[in-house]
This record gives sequence, structure tokens and C-alpha cells, in this order.
Amino acid sequence: MKKLHMGPAGCALDIGDGSERAEYVNQDYILHKLGRPHRAVNIMYTYYPHDEEWPARISVAWKDRNVTFAWDYPYDDYFPYGVDGQPFGQMQDIRRHGQEVMLTLTLDCALSDEELRQVARQLRPYGRMLIRINHECCGTWFQHNKRYTYPEVGAFFVRFANILKEEAPNVRRIFCGGWGLPDGHVEQEEAFKDCYAASDLWSCDGYPALHFGWPYDVAEIGGGKYYAKPVSEIIDQFIRTHKRAAELAGESKPVISAEFDTDGDVTGPWTQGDSVVRFAHYWRDHKIGWFKSFSLYQFRDKGRLGLECEDPNNPAVGVEQPMLAQYRDQVLYDPWFMPKMTEGEEASFPAPMRWGSSEDAEGVAIPLEFEKNPVFCEMTVEQEIGLMVELNGRWFYKAPGVRTIDMMSAFFHKPLAGPATLTLRVFAPPADGLNVDDGNPDWLFNYRTVLEKAPEMRIRYEAPGQVP
Repeated sequence: MKKLHMGPAGCALDIGDGSERAEYVNQDYILHKLGRPHRAVNIMYTYYPHDEEWPARISVAWKDRNVTFAWDYPYDDYFPYGVDGQPFGQMQDIRRHGQEVMLTLTLDCALSDEELRQVARQLRPYGRMLIRINHECCGTWFQHNKRYTYPEVGAFFVRFANILKEEAPNVRRIFCGGWGLPDGHVEQEEAFKDCYAASDLWSCDGYPALHFGWPYDVAEIGGGKYYAKPVSEIIDQFIRTHKRAAELAGESKPVISAEFDTDGDVTGPWTQGDSVVRFAHYWRDHKIGWFKSFSLYQFRDKGRLGLECEDPNNPAVGVEQPMLAQYRDQVLYDPWFMPKMTEGEEASFPAPMRWGSSEDAEGVAIPLEFEKNPVFCEMTVEQEIGLMVELNGRWFYKAPGVRTIDMMSAFFHKPLAGPATLTLRVFAPPADGLNVDDGNPDWLFNYRTVLEKAPEMRIRYEAPGQVP
């Protein structure tokens, strides 16, 4: 057995899970569907606690009103922040499954410093999470742009970013501003120039095709509010954006796309994934160091912006789209987009485990000898501990209250042709999704536990009986 470190991918992959156009899908389902975790999961919330309709979700509070555009509400139609235990239950679910939280949060720019400090303090136990504050802030559709000027939105970002740095230094701050322009500047540069220095990462949302009139019109030839543009145009915009942002900040910082997808309403399902794959492969082939991740928007969607479409009869059911297999097979399992695994010195039990993030974790690598393709492969861990485990390219989650995990699905699509040595990779993210103040000065950034003994493996090559 060896010590094992999980480090960042060449370009990480994130995924959106829930928004104004979708419900949250639990991480167990997504893991089984895709076979491996993402770097981070983007969830979208809004916080306008002084509005008359608060704390209701605004589309529910205004369900009898005549609304003709998705953003024609008093506040943004995301899930209300801090209502019914959310987003905190979802954040714990995400972290238990070995992923980081990316919280997209639209906030009232009139919130006081103390109100913002309360929000910041709530985020302290969630490790190296990311927060995207009042995104797409060069637009005109969100309430932060309708109620406030661009300079006021920029000043609010800097104010909240500084409060987060004081109260929750574990939280990485994303500025989602405008695009770089052909003249060498960025959109609304004067209003947002200080935001680039105040943030940790820069982001822009890119859609090669988007039906922005959804759900109030239908994208048809000659009708509907939609557009389509070349992938190369979006890539050029990212390059221009990074160049000018680095000049404004005085340094280069990581660039991500916290939302990226092609809308099947515009392209139809058969070619929807083509542009997503071409976008991903551009960054893989060019290996541009400052472009660190993109987040597919999203896993399940009420329209056609998801790997699954939500069944209108039952929102808990998703209808897989052709893009899911294309994304999984051509992007998700491409080595450039997978975390780097580095084996170190020999290890023994009890084995200390450290979870810093999905880009910085310490676990163990256990070699397993297989005589041939198994009929049964099960892992048993008696300890009340949460684990993320990878075998033969497929990941599994073991919850603290679960003893035995069936790992046979690791061989359904990748059966062994003969004898093989496989590596069981074991990590221990926070058991309940929360970092614990265990006395270590770095507890905000690292969760530590100990795996007391080796997992017990039940590997069999013959079934006990067959039906005649």
C-alpha cells in the first residue's frame, strides 16, 4: 500500500445542479450516472431578505402574475438562500461525495456589512468552496443590474469580497464580469476594474447556442429569442478577457467558465454536444495554463440545457440526452480533465487521511490482484467513516452508516480480459460534508480522519449457482 495524493487536473470539470430552470439532483444519482465526481458542483441561490415576497421563491409567490420573460420578477428566480435548510444540506451532499461547492449567489447590494458577515460566517465550515457573487454583472437582466448602477454593483462585489476574506478565508471569490473586447478593454471596465484585483478567480459564462426566451416562446426557424455563434468566437473572448483582466489586476489569475453549454432547443439533440466537446478539446490541445475549469450548465434541465431533461410529469425523473454519453466518453474521462493521482512512500494502517479539496487530498492506494474478470466484487468497511473510492476507473461513495459497497459496476463496461493488478484508491472527504474545528490551525482548509484498517474485499470468480 502506498500513500496517495490527488491533485488538480490540467483543466477541471464542474457541473451545475439546479437553477431557475431545474431542481437539485442528489449526488448519489449523478455519481452512478456519470461514474466519477466533478471538481465542483455549481448551485444557484438568491438573497433579497428585505423584499416583500421574501422568503418565498419568487415564481411561486408570483405564480398568478402575467410574466413573459424569465427575469421579469422582483428578485431572481433562484432558490431563496437560507430557507428550509438550503443551500446547506446540498452543500454537505456535494462535499460528502468528494466535490467542492461552487455557490452562485445573487444578493441585494443594499445589504449591510453585518448581514454580509452573517452570510460569510455561515460558509466557514465548507472548506475550500467557491462563491460567485452577482454573476453576469455586465448584463441587464438580473436584479442587481436593474436596481443598481454598474459602479454600485462593482463596489458591492469589492465590499463583500473583502468581508469574505476576513470572515471566511477558506472561500475563493469568483468575479463573473464582462467579456474582453476587440479594442483591448473589457465591458464596463471603469465600473469593475477593482473587482479583478479583489477576486481569486475570473469567470465568464459562454453559450455557443442559447434559447434565452425560454420558457415563454419556442425556438423555431424564423421565430423565438435565441442565438448561435462559433465556438472559436467564445474562445477568443476568453483570451481577450484574461489578457485585460491581468493588466487591470497587475497579475494573472485563474480563469473559469462557471456556465458553459449549448442549448438543444437551438441545435436539436443530435449535434448539441459537438460544440461542447470542441470547446473542451481546444483547452486540452493547447494546454493554456490560466484556463482552469469549465462548468457544464447543467446536469438536469426543464428545457434542453442539460445532460438530462426533466420529465414534466415528475421532476424527480430525468430523460437522458445524447449529449450525456458524448460528454462522459469524450470529455469527463479524458486524462486532461481528470485529477492527477501521485503515489508516494509506503503506507500502513491505521492510515491518516486528509481532505483539503478535490484538488488536494491525501489517501491510500491499495493494490488488488484479480485472477480474471470477477462475478462479485464488494468492499466492506466497518468503521463509521465516509469514503470516496475508485476502482478500474469508476468511483463509489460509502456513507458513514453503510458497511458494504457493491463495486461490480466497475467491470460492466470495462471487463478484465485476464489476470490484472488494479489499484483501489481511497479518500475520506468530510463525513457529514463539514470541516471540523479539531484544534488544527488549518481546519478551515483541511479535514482529517484516520482509516483504522484495510477495507475487506469479497472478490469471487464463480457464481454459487445457475438456473437450469
